[in-house]
This record gives sequence, structure tokens and C-alpha cells, in this order.
Amino acid sequence: MPHVTLHVVEEQVAGREAALIDGLTDVVAEVYGEWARELAVVQLLAVPAGRWAVGGQVRTDPPPIVDFGVRAIALSHPDFKQIIERLAAGVTDVVARIVAEHHRDAVQVNFHFHHDEHTAVGGRLVSDTAATPG
Repeated sequence: MPHVTLHVVEEQVAGREAALIDGLTDVVAEVYGEWARELAVVQLLAVPAGRWAVGGQVRTDPPPIVDFGVRAIALSHPDFKQIIERLAAGVTDVVARIVAEHHRDAVQVNFHFHHDEHTAVGGRLVSDTAATPG
């Protein structure tokens, strides 16, 4: 299941939570297909101003960072590069449009690929289970 985590300063996201969740979920469904909508996990991690620093300098309006987690098997898909390009473009568009248009060119999207043998759900490795819940 795709996991999308947006890291942002609280003031950038306050009052926009529903629009962000809807928009990021829509991107997942547009790229993977409608079947992925119900599996998409979106987390908005907002920190208070003064708790985000770059180079030791506090930033009150830093560019948002998005972590996008997917199963490593996606790496073997023949259209892998096009898929992550579409995800990166879609996620960046949603975040820039809703949170920080002035940061569009600096929104960072990091892809993390999780191997079944390195991931556990309910205390059991995914690779050891016939079906993974949720």
C-alpha cells in the first residue's frame, strides 16, 4: 500500500488538511488506478514554527518534504521510471497548489522502497504471511 507523508511547518498546513489528504489520495489513484485509493495512507506531519532548521538556521517557511513509500516490487515494473515521475509531479503539484506555490521548485519528494522481508505488520514479516491486512 502506498504511504505518503508530508513534512511541513504547522502554519503552512493549518486549515488545509482535508484538501491535502484528498489531493494526495487522488494522485495515488490517478497513477496506480482507482483500486489503490482505499489502500493509500496519507500522513500530515506538521511541526511548530521554530522547530525546522537548515544549516543550523531556523526556517519559518521551509519547502515541504514528501516521503513516498511503496513496496520494492514496484522497482521491477517495466514503466517504473514513468510511474515515479508521475507520482513526483502529481504530489508536487498538490503540495504547491495547496500549501506553498512559491516553493513549487523546491518541494522534495523522496521515494522509499520497502522489501517484504524487511517489513512487518502485526508483528510478522510480510514475506512470511500469505496476505497482508490493510
